[in-house]
Amino acid sequence: MNSGELLERSLAYALGSVATVPPGSLRRATPCARWNLGELLGHLDDALDALHEGLTGGRIGLFPAAEGRADPACDFRRRACALLGAWVALPGEGRSVTVGDRPLDVRVMAATGAVEIAVHGWDVAQACGRPRPIPSGLAAELLSVAQCVVGDEDRGVRFAEPVGVLSRADASDRLVAFLGRDSFSGRGWSAFRE
Repeated sequence: MNSGELLERSLAYALGSVATVPPGSLRRATPCARWNLGELLGHLDDALDALHEGLTGGRIGLFPAAEGRADPACDFRRRACALLGAWVALPGEGRSVTVGDRPLDVRVMAATGAVEIAVHGWDVAQACGRPRPIPSGLAAELLSVAQCVVGDEDRGVRFAEPVGVLSRADASDRLVAFLGRDSFSGRGWSAFRE
């Protein structure tokens, strides 16, 4: 798996979801119970900023800088382009990024970021009432990454418990279910967590 390609494909998918955000919709509920659509887009923007910071400065701070956002969807598009540019300009393999005080291989950072970006892209599409499954090949690769980086200690804190899926569920549904989202049930979003 090429982390840069995975990141690029996740950004392309999420950009497609952000393109469906209608004007005046930032207060809509999302599958992330703690956030409305505007807050979710702000979180996505913060994630892109952190990834960009890691690629260009070799370090990611633990606390994002708070800033006002006039148009979070536009901010996301702008930062997505900057992030792709930073990835392309990245010199060579074997580079690490410091997160807090711990080193992390830049490829692991990119793959983990790709999971977050694509799944939150899915959340955005759900909130906009225009559900878009994550493309099957991308979702299958992201699921293998998520299974490596999301542990039991993340459940109830960053992610809800996995949701059961039918054996015939596609890769997109298996991925979002693993991260605590239910694409099949009629339950309200109060059952979801970020």
